[in-house]
Amino acid sequence: MTATAPITQDVMTIPRKLPEGPINLVGLTRDGMRDALIENGTPEKQAKMRAGQIWQWIYQWGKRDFDEMTNLSKTYRAELAEKFAIEVPEVVTRQVSEDGTRKYLVKIAGGHEVEVVYIPEDGRGTLCVSSQVGCTLTCSFCHTGTQKLVRNLTAGEIIGQVMIARDDLDEWPEQGAPKDETRLLSNIVLMGMGEPLYNFENVRDAMKIAMDAEGIQLSRRRITLSTSGVVPEIARTAEEIGCQLAISFHATTDEVRDKLVPINKRWNIEVLVEALRAYPRVSNSERITFEYVMLDGINDTDADAHRLIKLIEGIPAKINLIPFNEWPDAPYKRSSGNRIHRFADIIYKAGYASPIRKPRGEDIMAACGQLKSATERARKSRKQIQAEAGL
Repeated sequence: MTATAPITQDVMTIPRKLPEGPINLVGLTRDGMRDALIENGTPEKQAKMRAGQIWQWIYQWGKRDFDEMTNLSKTYRAELAEKFAIEVPEVVTRQVSEDGTRKYLVKIAGGHEVEVVYIPEDGRGTLCVSSQVGCTLTCSFCHTGTQKLVRNLTAGEIIGQVMIARDDLDEWPEQGAPKDETRLLSNIVLMGMGEPLYNFENVRDAMKIAMDAEGIQLSRRRITLSTSGVVPEIARTAEEIGCQLAISFHATTDEVRDKLVPINKRWNIEVLVEALRAYPRVSNSERITFEYVMLDGINDTDADAHRLIKLIEGIPAKINLIPFNEWPDAPYKRSSGNRIHRFADIIYKAGYASPIRKPRGEDIMAACGQLKSATERARKSRKQIQAEAGL
């Protein structure tokens, strides 16, 4: 495939300075933090060490107050407090589902809001993180897709979602305490609001913080980025982030995928699958996940299952089958349980893992495809949504 320049969007990302003036350290890369310290008076010879100390206080121990950074002098802490801040998004509401799923509505700069979901599972848990306010892709089965794109999140607003979840789970270790391998927040999935690969640099910088050995310390194998198919950025994901890859696939013909996932009109199934075959990290130990939402009468036939197997032939993969999570005025219905299990059985017999995702948090609209900030929604009638879906 011909090399293509990195894909970008003309979407505003806010500047680093807070309205009051201090520079927010959350979201800066290590080099960025060092440079900011130098620019604000820290001697260059000390800056790398100081940045490392502050980094650990923020990301390893979860501190937000410079006064608690006891290996720094009182004078230096006071200087830091004058020029810098440690700010994360504000939790507006916190809902807990009957199954233990937690959904946070968080406010970011400009008064915008995004949703973040924590899904517990057997003593561990996955955090579903947003990368944009709204979404540009308008996938017709996704509630978030009916909301207009407002702007990209900064790296600080992305990693800040992880930090507020750790706050809520009371999971910051005490300085000097023995390392505890038990992690309530054990995985991150970039499957919340937005298309991560249309905000690549901020997503990359945030995930580097999440993986940092002196910070939050999550393995790259415990981070999964889900894309609808921004083909030119797929290889770059392996090279610059190194996390696991999931593809929001959902159809086996271009005709259907054009309606469900409109980005398919730009990079169709053939082009997308070609990019996945060439994915630098694909192997039997690091399979690509194909996400496939099950829509009654749309993409759930035996013929669809067989076409899917043929399309991904030779790609180390697993197929996550997602029962459609309905939302108000949704133009689709969930496939029946029997139909989903029949579909899964065909895929399994072809040699691919085909787990059926258990819907979580449906009672608080926290399930896959249901996220949408009420304050940002583009209000559309069922008729409008169906028209855009070509139904």
